[in-house]
Amino acid sequence: MRHRSAAEATDRKTEPAARANETPIASTRTALSSLSIGEPSHFAGLTVFPLSSDLRSSVRYLLLEEGLHSGLVSVREVQKEGSVPNLAVENRSDADVLIVDGEELVGAKQNRIANLTLLVPAERTTTIPVSCVEAGRWSYSRPDFGVTERVQYSRGRAERLHGVHASMRTTGTRVSDQGAVWDAQREKAARMEAHSPTEAMSAIYERHEATLDDYVEKFSLEADQVGAVFVTGPRQLGMDLFDRHETFAAFFPKLVRSYAIDAMERPPAGDRAAKPEHAHAFVNCLREGAFDVHPAVALGHDVGIVARDAIAGALVHQETALHLTAFSDPTRATEDHPGAYASYRQRRASLRRRRGRE
Repeated sequence: MRHRSAAEATDRKTEPAARANETPIASTRTALSSLSIGEPSHFAGLTVFPLSSDLRSSVRYLLLEEGLHSGLVSVREVQKEGSVPNLAVENRSDADVLIVDGEELVGAKQNRIANLTLLVPAERTTTIPVSCVEAGRWSYSRPDFGVTERVQYSRGRAERLHGVHASMRTTGTRVSDQGAVWDAQREKAARMEAHSPTEAMSAIYERHEATLDDYVEKFSLEADQVGAVFVTGPRQLGMDLFDRHETFAAFFPKLVRSYAIDAMERPPAGDRAAKPEHAHAFVNCLREGAFDVHPAVALGHDVGIVARDAIAGALVHQETALHLTAFSDPTRATEDHPGAYASYRQRRASLRRRRGRE
């Protein structure tokens, strides 16, 4: 009888772990490869390309909004004193609960947004990573949180995704650069003339509510649509893809507002729809990117993608990509790429250079 060497034994032990890591990546690749890109719709600087897929999901979950409305789910501060980067989600239902990247939570000591998409397990309380989007309040407005018809504006989502994934790769955490989130939001509020005594992100949306409603009315869903590529300007693309039509339909108005609030900030000269090749090139870029995988905060795995001029993240559970979000890489904004949007650090460095020349 042949005895295995120590090296062979180690290889045998690591094979299941390696396969476990490959499965979420393979599921994400499959989700991207299955996509069909439809004919775009366009309105006032925003182009939307519908995405359909021949994949079918069997994963069962509630959306956070459904759970909150049923009274079986509650979101609160992790302790009475609060903790800016964390919230507690108590799920008393017998179904897992999906919380989506950038989803706004209002109430308690200050409004927050989810740092990434999470699947909170049934009948359990889970601490989730969040970012604050209301810098000027630290007092209770109500004991718990509700959800709104908003997710964070798309450029903010892109910058936060970059920071959260860097945190995930270097320390295994999912923290954002909170100072950068606040500073970028202040700059956007100033540009959008949306003053708030508590520096709340919600003021930006409320200031332009009527215009944002116009955007929502102009875009409609296709029967089998599970996602979309959103284009708000040259080199400014984003994508949100879900595992089923019903989930995307629930978030579609929120996502339209998220991208529209950026599209309306700098209306392009000679407003025209983006070309289909831009959407195809963006999806192909993601397919060819470098993938990595990490155990999720709650259920499933977080898959990161770093591609040429693009970044993405996906939550995979039961070999299904429940949500994938992607953006033109916010760190690639340089004088050689004037169409791209700059990260917080790049904008600050640029401002310092301009001041130095004055």
